[in-house]
Amino acid sequence: MNFLRGVMGGPSAGPQPSGAETIQKLCDRVASSTLLDDRRDAVRALKSLSKKYRLEVGIQAMEHLVRVLQTDRSDSEIIGYALDTLYNVISNDLEEEEQEENSPKQVDDLGSQFTEIFIKQQENVTLLLTLVEEFDFHVRWPGVKLLTSLLKQQGPQVQQIILVSPMGVSRLMDLLADSREVIRNDGVLLLQQLTKSNAAIQKIVAFENAFERLLDIITEEGNSDGGIVVEDCLLLLQNLLKNNNSNQNFFKEGSYIQRMKPWFEVGDDNCGWSAQKVTNLHLMLQLVRVLVSPTNPPGATSSCQKAMFHCGLLQQLCTILMATGVPADILTETINTVSEVIRGCQMNQDYFASVNAPSNPPRPAIVVLLMSMVNERQPFVLRCAVLYCFQCFLYKNQKGQGEIVSTLLPSTIDATGNSVSAGQLLCGGLFSTDSLSNWCAAVALAHALQENATLKEQLLRVQLATSIGNPPVSLLQQCTNILSQGSKVQTRVGLLMLLCTWLSNCSIAVTHFLHNPANVPFLTGQIAENLGEEEQLVQGLCALLLGISIYYNDNSLENYRKEKLKQLIEKRIGRENFIEKLGFISKHELYSRAAQKPQPSFSSPDHMMFDHEFTKLVKELEGVISKAIYKSSEEDKKEEEVKKTLEQHDNIVTHYKKVIREQDQELEELKQQVNTLKSQNEQLQTTVTQQVSQIQQHKDQYNLLKVQLGKDNQHHNSHSDTVQVNGIQVEEVSKLKEELEEWKNKHELLQGQLREKDSLIEKLKPLQLEMGTEQSSQMSKSSGLEHNNELQKELEMLRTQIQLQSAEISKLQAENQKLQVMNTSTDPALSDTSATAAKNLELEGRLVQEVKELKSEVKALSEEKASLKQHLDSSNSTVAILQDEKSKLQQEVAESKKEQDDLLVLLADQDQKLSALKNKLKDLGVPVEDEDDIESGDQADEDEDGDEEEQD
Repeated sequence: MNFLRGVMGGPSAGPQPSGAETIQKLCDRVASSTLLDDRRDAVRALKSLSKKYRLEVGIQAMEHLVRVLQTDRSDSEIIGYALDTLYNVISNDLEEEEQEENSPKQVDDLGSQFTEIFIKQQENVTLLLTLVEEFDFHVRWPGVKLLTSLLKQQGPQVQQIILVSPMGVSRLMDLLADSREVIRNDGVLLLQQLTKSNAAIQKIVAFENAFERLLDIITEEGNSDGGIVVEDCLLLLQNLLKNNNSNQNFFKEGSYIQRMKPWFEVGDDNCGWSAQKVTNLHLMLQLVRVLVSPTNPPGATSSCQKAMFHCGLLQQLCTILMATGVPADILTETINTVSEVIRGCQMNQDYFASVNAPSNPPRPAIVVLLMSMVNERQPFVLRCAVLYCFQCFLYKNQKGQGEIVSTLLPSTIDATGNSVSAGQLLCGGLFSTDSLSNWCAAVALAHALQENATLKEQLLRVQLATSIGNPPVSLLQQCTNILSQGSKVQTRVGLLMLLCTWLSNCSIAVTHFLHNPANVPFLTGQIAENLGEEEQLVQGLCALLLGISIYYNDNSLENYRKEKLKQLIEKRIGRENFIEKLGFISKHELYSRAAQKPQPSFSSPDHMMFDHEFTKLVKELEGVISKAIYKSSEEDKKEEEVKKTLEQHDNIVTHYKKVIREQDQELEELKQQVNTLKSQNEQLQTTVTQQVSQIQQHKDQYNLLKVQLGKDNQHHNSHSDTVQVNGIQVEEVSKLKEELEEWKNKHELLQGQLREKDSLIEKLKPLQLEMGTEQSSQMSKSSGLEHNNELQKELEMLRTQIQLQSAEISKLQAENQKLQVMNTSTDPALSDTSATAAKNLELEGRLVQEVKELKSEVKALSEEKASLKQHLDSSNSTVAILQDEKSKLQQEVAESKKEQDDLLVLLADQDQKLSALKNKLKDLGVPVEDEDDIESGDQADEDEDGDEEEQD
């Protein structure tokens, strides 16, 4: 401390040293002192001087401070002082007095220069990464702040050093798991700077489980009710996901979209939202939009849209949309978010069409939003958001387009007037006194007709009652009437865009437009005049509308055929002048802005002139119309003929493609049926195998029970023979006697039959000798021999039966005698063994009961065996039927393939003819789409159909 008093100017005599001299002495002390305490005190003194003398400390002490970081790592206190000093030198977060003295540019340059000096040696950044790994708070926290400041000053260079450093990004990811909130929160700020505009680092951070940790922090902090930490986490998530398709896919596949739903759960009382909550919810909505942005690949956007519907996120956003008390900027951003979640996704668009506002009676959300769009008292940004929502609802949604147009048709208009429809609101906005409402309604109605020729024709039926007593006029006529009245530029631009969209690719609409004799003179008059810059845009759109009337003209009106209209342009305007006026559109600054992205974003209502989809139409038609103006009548005729031929061939090709598509579908269905039958066959085979095994098990059990029953009977017989004779044995003796008598009777009967047979044989012998002729003798002989042989066989059978019966009779007689002997020998003892007899009776009863049970079990097993055998037979028959069906299906598949090959050959012939005709067209100078473009369009249609089927 004596050293410090001497350096900092104590009570010693002599002149006071300047700041630079003091810093020089402190640097010398840091470099030369051998004691750690002296070096620590010197570094602490440099820290205290680093804010006031930033330049001097940075120039003189940076090298010494880096050396301290390298050599004194064992002492956390001196390391912390050194890091704080470097942070004060490099950071541009100065005090107010210093900001007043120095200009911001000088401050930025100073921090950037010191950062460049520090990172010149890449080992310094690597050393800093190592220090950030230390758990000591006095080392880790200043290390995080210093690294954040380095990234702010020289982001790309520091990012590259960290990227090539081993485990550099992984070390910094550990900051999110630090239990000390200060370090964790500053770690989030560090990762914000680290992930800016670097896709490689963004991927590493994402795969280091950043999404899980950040979402956990947001949940812990209270979601949208949290503080600035939630805001920092959301900004970091935006850095990781924006324009990074890999991370977006990882976020979706990790089921993190489902964890976003609780963010948007707002209560019924939405009064008094804090500024931080508004900021947090705004960032959360922007994060949803990042995942479904129209600039993302279509497949990724579509999958995220479906996930948001299935997890209930879209439903939650619609709840906020219809809630009361929500701040205006949050409501606007919610509308924009819902717009992009439903854009081009049929399932989400259908759900949005079913959403109703909580009013009495309930109204569709679309109607409520359109009421805001055509209300001039609503904020401009809110009206733009509603228009974007309506455009996204109709984008690639022919069903929604039809529902909107149907509300304008006479048959569907509500005659009672109790409810306002979307069509009525659009018509009201189209003809109101507010030019912005005119423009928005015209653009919205144009989107309802986009790429839908059927609806363009149906809209021609719409009739409007302009005033009481006057006949109704068509919507098309009313639009042209307003144009001719000389309204505001914005109104006329909107109506001209609507008419151009309506008439393009619709010859019937062109005929209706030309049928009014005032329309063509009005357009030519507008184009021919030399007006100011404001009117040039209207002139260009009038030229485009007139060009569409020529290009899509079917020559059904004699006075307005293509050739006559071109002659009119040549006389009244001039071809060069017409092409020049047509080019005014694409050269306009507001046209270029609108062509950049689908969302209508304008700084003021005056700049609201062009729609994004309309810029695509202009780009498509500008060149085609220019060529059509210069074509002669003969070329037009040839072109018409070729067009008709092409249409015929296209119809044929389309027909065959449809047939092939249907056959492919049938083939797929048949394949699925075959696979289903195969699986059923396999299941039945496994069932049969199981049943066979079960039958075998039952057989084994039956045989086992049979053996056990035989053993029990044998045991019972031996027991009854050796122990005693009871009343049951007497009954058995009587039964045996009866059986013996029966066998005797049978024996006598069989002997009588045998005698009858012998007499019959004796009678047949003399008959054989009396036969006359050789033939008859042979026949009788053969028949007699056959009969004789049969009789001999019967005789032998009877003899064997008699022998068997005789043996059984003798056996029974022996058993009878034996039983009689036993009965006579045991009669005196019966009275003495009454107790034993009772026991034997009980034993015999048990044995009889067990025998009955065993017989019933054997009977049940036999019945089960019979049922299993029957089931097996039915299964075998089912398998045979399935095999027959399989062979029939295979034959049908072969026939379908043969038919498809024939169709492909026919299609190839048609393609050759089509290519020849296209070559003729090219020779005539007519632009013809390549077959690849047509097929890619067909493929796109098929993909859309596939998506719709999956969604359904």
